[in-house]
Amino acid sequence: MAAHRKPRRRPAGGIGSVGGSTARTAWTIALAGAATATGFEGTGHAEPQLTPAQVKAKVDRLYQEAEVATEKYNGAKEKAEAAEQHVRALQDEAARKTDKLNSARDALGSMAAAHYRDGGLDPALRLALSEDPDRYLDGAEFAERAGNRQSASVSSVRRQLREIEQLRGAAHIELTSLKSRQAELKRHKKTITGKLDTARTLLARLTAEERAEFQQGGTDRAARSSTGARDALPGTVRAPNSRAAEAISYAYAKLGSPYVWGATGPDAFDCSGLTQAAYRAAGISLPRTTYSQIDAGRRVSRSELLPGDLVFFYSSISHVGLYIGNGRMIHAPNPSAPVRVAPLDEMPFAGATRVV
Repeated sequence: MAAHRKPRRRPAGGIGSVGGSTARTAWTIALAGAATATGFEGTGHAEPQLTPAQVKAKVDRLYQEAEVATEKYNGAKEKAEAAEQHVRALQDEAARKTDKLNSARDALGSMAAAHYRDGGLDPALRLALSEDPDRYLDGAEFAERAGNRQSASVSSVRRQLREIEQLRGAAHIELTSLKSRQAELKRHKKTITGKLDTARTLLARLTAEERAEFQQGGTDRAARSSTGARDALPGTVRAPNSRAAEAISYAYAKLGSPYVWGATGPDAFDCSGLTQAAYRAAGISLPRTTYSQIDAGRRVSRSELLPGDLVFFYSSISHVGLYIGNGRMIHAPNPSAPVRVAPLDEMPFAGATRVV
């Protein structure tokens, strides 16, 4: 009779049933989804709204960090270009020596072939068979000298082979260095563009009025300073020598030019690109980066500054300007402002160098 007993029916949607498990899972997911949605909509996950002053502070910091990366990029680029030139020089020299080696090998091969053709008879027998012993003896002496020349040629070929291998080894090392510099360039470029893109995104959040307020302190002041500086140039800037005067004159002529990272003119500049171009116009070659430019002359204190001195900022020595007197400089600030006249107190002063 037990075999005919009906199985106990479980309530639909019970805890132990597949349907119940599915329903419970769906309910759990729904709860989690609701909680997640609530969390994202709440203040816990929402990005705080920044005030224009906070945006300005963040953007200024991003620009300064981008400038640090820019100077590292400039240094890596300078070294990469030098490595590339060295590689080309080594490859050119190796090619010239290879041509010379091939000519020496051809001559040596001709000598060897002639020696093989003529080297079958013993010298004593050759003397006995000769119709003119005196002429033979003269020829034998020439052959001995020719043998010495052949030995010297072999030594020369070996030496040239060693030189070419050394050149190829040096070129390989330099190519490895070049690839490393190129990878470094890519890293710095990625850092720079990332920070500048973040700065642009922050500025885009501001209203037109807020952006105008943000830029007013820099652009308007730059315009007023630039105009006043142009008018005041002949009377107020007393450069200590003609080369400093030429550098300052060049910088004045570039007021209003845009800031572009990695640029050295003639129409756009970054900070060290401007000072390098200014002194290049005066006939003086400066290194490319702020880190090198600060060591390009004699260090001077702030109280000793004269027009034409290079002035550096931040503990990382990541910014440079050209001092023009009266506590002012000409510099290329950042992407938000063109080349302009500014007070030294605009940034934390780090040191100064007198180039001439």
